[in-house]
Amino acid sequence: MDNLTIGYGVLITLIVVALLFDFMNGFHDAANSIATIVSTRVLKPQHAVLWAAAFNFLAYFLFHLKVASTIGTGTINPGIVDHYVIFGALIGAISWNIITWYYGIPSSSSHALVGGLVGAAVIKAGFGSLVASGVLKIIAFIFIAPLLGFVFGGTMMVIISWLCRNTAPQKVDKTFRRLQLLSAAAYSLGHGGNDAQKTIGIIWLILITAGLSTTESEIPGWVVLACYTAMGLGTMFGGWRIVKTMGNRITKLNQPRGFSANSGGAFTLFIASAFGIPVSTTHTITGAIAGVGTTRGTKQVRWGVAGGIVWAWILTIPCSAIMAAMAWYVGRLVL
Repeated sequence: MDNLTIGYGVLITLIVVALLFDFMNGFHDAANSIATIVSTRVLKPQHAVLWAAAFNFLAYFLFHLKVASTIGTGTINPGIVDHYVIFGALIGAISWNIITWYYGIPSSSSHALVGGLVGAAVIKAGFGSLVASGVLKIIAFIFIAPLLGFVFGGTMMVIISWLCRNTAPQKVDKTFRRLQLLSAAAYSLGHGGNDAQKTIGIIWLILITAGLSTTESEIPGWVVLACYTAMGLGTMFGGWRIVKTMGNRITKLNQPRGFSANSGGAFTLFIASAFGIPVSTTHTITGAIAGVGTTRGTKQVRWGVAGGIVWAWILTIPCSAIMAAMAWYVGRLVL
């Protein structure tokens, strides 16, 4: 890769914008971690976001950086990356996040970032600049991640229903009120371990572009710490518009169902992170909640709401790619 010389002002600006995206990722996707424990009244909203933020940050100490490597070098060819591409990708992703947050649509910040990278890379260097295997793997998991969440969440609920079939409902709710704290913590760990790494990969690309790192180098520790901190802070501010959609409108949840949904989602995120696959925490928890709902019959899931969310999934990559392409032109004028 050619070493590109960019000013420190541009370098700092890009890093700040990347951390802003990471903050918004936590803000936008807080609903994924806390929707179930808020809707089942296990924790008050302000306590729930603190709980989620703490475990978002704890992921820093527990997960390898395989997802960061996929985003940093496995989505677009690092050789075509410059500060304009990074700027376009980040602005495209942030713009789509703001739009979907405003309308309360649980879209994927992860796929918005991937779409941003794809759009900025293609507008600069054509489709040959894409790493086809990496992009196709990410696209495949648009469908695989919610399916896994659906299966794990539904299976967990069936097992719990069988184990608790002779137990008084009040005792079941009391037990799972406590267990739901653990499942929400596990999901927040998975959220932090997968989502924060995407911004780590972006900042790593920025440093490579500036000639301060290489694709063979270790990712600097301060980058990892800054990204996990930004995501944790974003989660603390929450995203209440999306909480209502995730926690109440797809299906009605109680303590055992909330536990099953979070556990199914957490299993999926742990598997994806172990294999370095950037997945959508939004897709994952939506699939898990729907899977839990279907154990009471398919009519217990509001498929119209779920269908609207699926359309947001389908549109996220192309819409953020278009916005990133426009932002790439703007970046060439202002940077």
